[in-house]
Amino acid sequence: MICDYLALRSYFFWRSNNISVYDPTRQTFRAMPKYSMRGVPDIIVIKEGKFIGLEVKTKSGTLSEGQEYFQELCMKHNAEYHIVKSIEDVQAIGL
Repeated sequence: MICDYLALRSYFFWRSNNISVYDPTRQTFRAMPKYSMRGVPDIIVIKEGKFIGLEVKTKSGTLSEGQEYFQELCMKHNAEYHIVKSIEDVQAIGL
């Protein structure tokens, strides 16, 4: 729903899937590629040259350790990082 909202508003964004692929032959998850990061936000928006990370959570959802680290990096580098649970949350941050 949030991606549909962003698309209707013509934002430049993408949905990021950064979960390791399961290898049924080895019955384990494959290693993440070199230089990939855990905790990358679910949705990345570029607005007026600014990086905005949107981590989508359920009402009771919490950040993983990797997501907390990514949030810290965003704050350190003057990028935005928001935890959103609804379209209303996205609107409240100015999108």
